[in-house]
Amino acid sequence: MENLNPQVLRHVGREIQALSREPLEGISLLLKEESFADIEALIEGPADTPFAGGKFRVKLVVGKDFPASPPKGYFLTKIFHPNVASSTGEICVNTLKKDWKSDLGIKHVLLTIKCLLIVPNPESALNEEAGKLLLERYDDYCARAKLYTEIHASGIPSSGSSKGSCEGAATTSDKKTLSKKEKSLKEKKKTLKRL
Repeated sequence: MENLNPQVLRHVGREIQALSREPLEGISLLLKEESFADIEALIEGPADTPFAGGKFRVKLVVGKDFPASPPKGYFLTKIFHPNVASSTGEICVNTLKKDWKSDLGIKHVLLTIKCLLIVPNPESALNEEAGKLLLERYDDYCARAKLYTEIHASGIPSSGSSKGSCEGAATTSDKKTLSKKEKSLKEKKKTLKRL
């Protein structure tokens, strides 16, 4: 984490305040009081994509020359996507590289990352396997991306929290369903390890 000069801190602070006043649809800021250098957000997987139903934690690392240079973006939640490095979570998108302009800000970057979940760019792939699958065998790409989403970006509800009027009292059928979901998730993880 870099020490940012006061001017950059004020700039980032203003952007975060604006995003707090007018939140983006499907994107929640996760504020950490100790630093504005690392901005974390939770992005909901867009409908009609292999990422639907998932919640993806991303981190933007703001440098000392922001907004002259873009923040670096990372997925903290494991994701199977052509534009996300499988080992580091680094995001490759032109807005964060050659197309950056100083008048673009944190809001634009977060929206661009969300759009990348809708329209991946296999031509600038950091994950070559995902890029190749996307271009050559789209159904296999979708299946793998959905599997990653189910395993890494979807939470299993705990037996102590249940919606409805029962206020947490899980029935035997609820417990059986939950147990089946847990077993299914374990099987998917085993499958993923074999890939």
